Amino acid sequence: MSIQLFFKMVLATLMSVFTVFGSMFGGAPQKKVCMIAHRGYSGMYHENTELAFRKAAEHGSGGAETDVRITKDGEFMCSHDGEITLKDGTVMEIADHTLAELTAQPLKNKKLIGEVYLCTFKTYLEVMKENDMVCFIELKGSYTDEQVNQVFTLAGEVYDLSKCILQSFDFDNLIKAREQFPDLPIMLTYGVDDTGYERCFEYGFSIDADYRCVTEEMVKEFHDRGLEFAVWTANELLSLNYSKSLGVDYIESDVF
Repeated sequence: MSIQLFFKMVLATLMSVFTVFGSMFGGAPQKKVCMIAHRGYSGMYHENTELAFRKAAEHGSGGAETDVRITKDGEFMCSHDGEITLKDGTVMEIADHTLAELTAQPLKNKKLIGEVYLCTFKTYLEVMKENDMVCFIELKGSYTDEQVNQVFTLAGEVYDLSKCILQSFDFDNLIKAREQFPDLPIMLTYGVDDTGYERCFEYGFSIDADYRCVTEEMVKEFHDRGLEFAVWTANELLSLNYSKSLGVDYIESDVF
């Protein structure tokens, strides 16, 4: 983290304190931001599991983000990494195994709370529907037109596409989805080393960016075009307050 960004974060935290006190005495309220549980409530529970998604709802999150990968037999699963580790230590590549094989035993639980299994995308959608939460759906890797269609046809059948937001680092995934689902909210996933976010404007894509590379000017560029802005992953009070000070619409966090 640069010294300049650190001081901006400290300043944003100080300003947030003054804003809270100001609102207590009739000042203007701070903009409402939708908090998104990153991979579920992953700060406390094993990420991308049904338990983490349900705990995110109990925690009061407005939505939950998940990563979607495809099994050997064409099932959609929630996992950030391409491989999983089972309870007995077996490491399995999701793309090389079937749903039955991948869920034959629990996962090695990183958080040591409860027995958890690899979660299907359908189960994630069902939890989101039960709790009326926003879905941040990040497609991992390159998807075919048919696979993109299958993911969001399923999302529409189980839940509601208006509550779902597609995300991906792979710009082609976004284009494929826009062609097939014109009304689906879409965001480019954007990191600190990425460039060329302006291409979003041509297609009307919103953005979900690492908070460390975001500026007020960047947020304004999207808002001026009627597009939304999300940031990831604000896990400390300084980064949370800095993200709020930027005027973004969504903040992804493991803990808040």
